[in-house]
Amino acid sequence: MIYPKIPLAQSIIEICKAKGIEHIVISPGSRNAPLTIGFTNNLAFTCYSIADERCAAFFALGIAQQIQKPVAVVCTSGSALLNYYPAVAEAFYNQIPLVVISADRPHDKIDIGDGQTIRQENVYVNHILYNANLLEDASEENDLKIQEAIFLAISKKGPVHINVPFEEPLYEVVEGLSVKPSLVNLVPEKKEKPNVEEFITLWNQSSKKMILIGGNEPKAIDQKYLNILGNDASVVVMTEVTSNVHHDNFITNIDTIITPFTDEDFQNFRPEILVTFGGMIVSKRVKAFLRKYKPKQHWHIDELRAYNTFDCLSQHFEVTPNTFFEEFLSKVNSIESNYQHTALQIRNQRAIKHGEYLKSIEFSDLKVFEKILSKVPSNAQLQISNSSPIRYAQLFPIDKNISVFCNRGTSGIDGSTSTAIGASIMNKEQTVLITGDISFLYDSNALWNEYIPNDFKIIVINNGGGGIFRILPGHQETNTFNKYFETSHCLTAEHLAKMYHFEYQSASNVASLEQNLETFFATDSKSILEIFTPTKSNDQVLLNYFKNLK
Repeated sequence: MIYPKIPLAQSIIEICKAKGIEHIVISPGSRNAPLTIGFTNNLAFTCYSIADERCAAFFALGIAQQIQKPVAVVCTSGSALLNYYPAVAEAFYNQIPLVVISADRPHDKIDIGDGQTIRQENVYVNHILYNANLLEDASEENDLKIQEAIFLAISKKGPVHINVPFEEPLYEVVEGLSVKPSLVNLVPEKKEKPNVEEFITLWNQSSKKMILIGGNEPKAIDQKYLNILGNDASVVVMTEVTSNVHHDNFITNIDTIITPFTDEDFQNFRPEILVTFGGMIVSKRVKAFLRKYKPKQHWHIDELRAYNTFDCLSQHFEVTPNTFFEEFLSKVNSIESNYQHTALQIRNQRAIKHGEYLKSIEFSDLKVFEKILSKVPSNAQLQISNSSPIRYAQLFPIDKNISVFCNRGTSGIDGSTSTAIGASIMNKEQTVLITGDISFLYDSNALWNEYIPNDFKIIVINNGGGGIFRILPGHQETNTFNKYFETSHCLTAEHLAKMYHFEYQSASNVASLEQNLETFFATDSKSILEIFTPTKSNDQVLLNYFKNLK
């Protein structure tokens, strides 16, 4: 077997193998040559070459999102690792294990005017779990830092940074190892079972309990606990589309339910106890509601972190939801309440209004989402980009056999396509990405790789700019708004599709959309369906939707 001659590179590769890292995303460069040589010549690793560093990091994020294990992303020195930063921040807030390994110049070459040198140590300081700033020579100290980084990426679920100084020559190889890294067994802190006794009393005395569920991995929560909550008359469970949990009594379209509420309605719907778990919440309306009409108690369940999203956090249970519910639900009592019944009545009324309005509207973003989401194949994986697409998706029912993902850690539009492609190579089922035109164009280099599965599908909703800015307060039809906020354009995905060997279809009305959707999902070739919607009427259609729900 071929190894890099530099001992420090050997140590990193051997430790990664020993700690179970299997997937290595490499951004081509020179300073990282020792690592590239080592990883690509070792059968323990599956390596990927992604030239654009921003795309590479989000691609790695997509793999890690699916396997829930650390994925390494490797780059050369200089500005390369700065392009990893958006994905590092996303991994930090979305609790995804990501190991950034950056090659660096030796310490004495920094700040002397050498090329491709920046201050790489601690560059991600505000959004990283651990910085392993290595010394140039292999050592037990370096070995421990590398292992500490990988251990924290796994146990704390987030990004870590290993910065590695290499001196030239970089490309020399040997046929045997010159190092034997000092391996240590780091053990996560044992979590104690939560003390729930006083909280059981509060629960049993409350007739209005709300469960709000953010993003989760599919099947992360045992269905038996979801069934208990769904069948409790005093509990209203509200779920986001990324929650990947299901029950007939859950409310899945939060904004549709609460947007038409009057002040009296909000007061009546106000929970006494709010329990949250899962990732970041998409719905701005539910956040505004719970910040204004605060519950008496807010409990968050997460073994690592709790954010005071509603300014009333009273308890953080530092365990998994399954551990909490195993301890908690067996000890609570059912009480009489009409809280859930009233909420389900509202849901049924809204569903009627929802259907009536959709039958009456013109071709628009809202109509497009109705058509798309009813046609996504069962058991597919649905990746949704940020901004308008994820918000529209929240308004519609989605087949419970479809798993849904979105980069809601930082909620940025960057990297959605790259993440979806990374996720697709780890997923046996078909992956479908629904994205907006700005997000798609922004991350178009995501298509520049050789790993995209043949059944990968991209739906681009092209409304000629950042349509969400027309929905937000302050919209005015001016040149300044169109250029600097909406980013108006006349670009399409057609030539990108041709360049990257994607099949391409387009639609601009209901008839062409319905016709193309049938063939789009049926063909076994990577494809882009671009749907052109009316720029200047989408916002009014959506605003009227909420008005017509009353």
